[in-house]
Amino acid sequence: MLKFVGGFVAGMAFIGILAWNMMGGLMFTERPSQFGLEETIARIQQNIQNTGNGWALSGLRNPGKAVEADGGNVLPVMMIEACSTKYSGPILKEDNIRFLSILMPCKISVYKKNDGKIYIGMMNAGLMGKMFGPLVGEIMGHVAADQAKFVTFDASKPAPPMVKPAPAGGGGAGGAAAGGC
Repeated sequence: MLKFVGGFVAGMAFIGILAWNMMGGLMFTERPSQFGLEETIARIQQNIQNTGNGWALSGLRNPGKAVEADGGNVLPVMMIEACSTKYSGPILKEDNIRFLSILMPCKISVYKKNDGKIYIGMMNAGLMGKMFGPLVGEIMGHVAADQAKFVTFDASKPAPPMVKPAPAGGGGAGGAAAGGC
């Protein structure tokens, strides 16, 4: 009996350690882009605007600006922000889940790595939503489906122009006020 209990505890500890180590890889996704930085951003922006479901661009941020202002040097990193009031509305109306506003707007990161390639990083919205009950799980499942459309590119179509935000304070923020969450 003692061997069984010891084996069970050791197995649970192993599973816990394994889950802890894999969590980051499950919560976020990264994929290479076949295009350069600005073209990748422009294609994502266009896909957001064409997806429907109330999605609108709400900003384009350069988090590297603060590092550069502090004397540092980083490879290019841009954050595309978008929001859908169709999805944010039900979450913002409920007191017990309003804290999830921290996840709004939806962000997609486009960045260059030392290998010279451009990558797209996103939160796994579908998996994240499942952790917060059926309402949030359903909503975030829809968000995840739309996010997949945001980063699906048709290379046969010409690149659209990049949507640059209107000048604003806050480290490169800006964009269409109607799209803000």
